[in-house]
Amino acid sequence: MARYTGAACRLCRRENLKLFLKGDRCYTDKCGFERRSYAPGQHGQRRRGKISDYGVQLREKQKVKRIYGVLEKQFRRYYFKADRQKGITGTNLLVLLERRLDNIVYRMGFASSRDQARQLVRHSHFTVNERKVNIPSYSVRIGDVIEVRERSRAIASVLEAMETVVRREIPPWLEVDAGKFHGIVKAFPNREELTMPINEQLIVELYSK
Repeated sequence: MARYTGAACRLCRRENLKLFLKGDRCYTDKCGFERRSYAPGQHGQRRRGKISDYGVQLREKQKVKRIYGVLEKQFRRYYFKADRQKGITGTNLLVLLERRLDNIVYRMGFASSRDQARQLVRHSHFTVNERKVNIPSYSVRIGDVIEVRERSRAIASVLEAMETVVRREIPPWLEVDAGKFHGIVKAFPNREELTMPINEQLIVELYSK
C-alpha cells in the first residue's frame, strides 16, 4: 500500500494553505505552517514568480490529493470514475473522495486527522454494518453504519479525537452517537456542504487536456 511518508507540514507550506494534516497540532502554535508560512526548500523565501495556467491547475490537483491522502495513480482512477458518472465531474470527484472510509472516520470525529484515521482503519478498529473493514479506500454507501469495535473503544487517540471534534464540527450529512461509538451516513454531501477552499473545475480542466 503506497502512501506519503514525508513531513506533513512541508505539504501545507508547498500549497501555501493549512491543510490540517496533523490533527490537533495544526490548531496550536506548534503548527509548522504558522511558524514558517513560506514554501519549503532552499529558495522557499524568495518571491514567487507568476504561475502559468497549467501551474495553477497542477497545484489545485496536488492540494486535493494531499488533503485526502491519495497518491497520483489512485487519484487519477477517482477522476475517470467521476467522469463516467452522471452530473458534474468535479463534484462527483469530491463526493467519491468524501466517501472513503478513512475520510468518514475522520469526519465523524473518531480520528483527529485523515492520516490517523487511515491507520486506525488499517488496524481493524472499525466495522461497517457490523462487518470488519480494514481498507481505508472502502467506499461507503448511504445508510451504512460505521462503528468503533468494542475492543478499540478505550484507545486514547480515539477518545481524544472525540473530545476535540467540536473544533471542526460533524457535517450535517453524517449522524454520530458518541455514546455508542457509531455513526450513520445519512446522505452524500452536496457541493455547498464541502466548505474546503477547492476549485475542482481546475482539476477537470487539467485532466481534459
